[in-house]
Amino acid sequence: MGRTLKALSALLTYPTADLVQAAGEISEILDKDKRLPASARDQLHRLLNEMATGDLYDLQERYVLLFDRTRSLSLHLFEHVHGESRDRGQAMIDLKSQYEDAGLFMDVSELPDFLPLFLEYVATRPAVEAAESLGQPAHIFAAIAERLRKRRSAYEAVFRALVAIAAAKPTEEEVSALLQLPDPDPNDLAALDAAWEDEPVNFGPGSGDGCKDNLIARVRGSMRPAPDMPQRPRS
Repeated sequence: MGRTLKALSALLTYPTADLVQAAGEISEILDKDKRLPASARDQLHRLLNEMATGDLYDLQERYVLLFDRTRSLSLHLFEHVHGESRDRGQAMIDLKSQYEDAGLFMDVSELPDFLPLFLEYVATRPAVEAAESLGQPAHIFAAIAERLRKRRSAYEAVFRALVAIAAAKPTEEEVSALLQLPDPDPNDLAALDAAWEDEPVNFGPGSGDGCKDNLIARVRGSMRPAPDMPQRPRS
């Protein structure tokens, strides 16, 4: 499962010439993982074909419009769990510490809840534990997949694949709650500005949402980097 998760992580990074050149290798890795349903592999091949044959600048512009400009499609997991609440900061610290305890060190420009980075971490875990870890944010994956489906984006395939290999499946109620949040058109600048407007931070008893989505609790224990996992320099 580790190689599959690294391949999915790569697909969610900003498109570069190196990523486009690796499309064939990524395709081979995904084809070998029988945990992925055939339908998921077919969808992933559509995305890989778009990357292999598309114009790099168009691919980059599409990525920015989807994942950088649209809050409801953010690749930062805690954006969907904590928003701008004070719990988000502590959750970031906890997750960063967990990575470092495991021997993975982030660049100063990275945030620990960035999904491609989280997938790199999970890729180093035993298959059963990795599937359990993916189950915690599975409702986030499902909601993003649905939003991408409405946009007819091939990136939907990556999130469907993550849900498929997660141990716990999201409930309809969990996904519906996320889908009720604003989901502006990335071309609607006014709506985007409103979506990204800072949320108030409340203090005092009862101010927090009391939820870390069990994500941090599940990301526990020591680990060794996979043999082909590059070590990140200590910040």
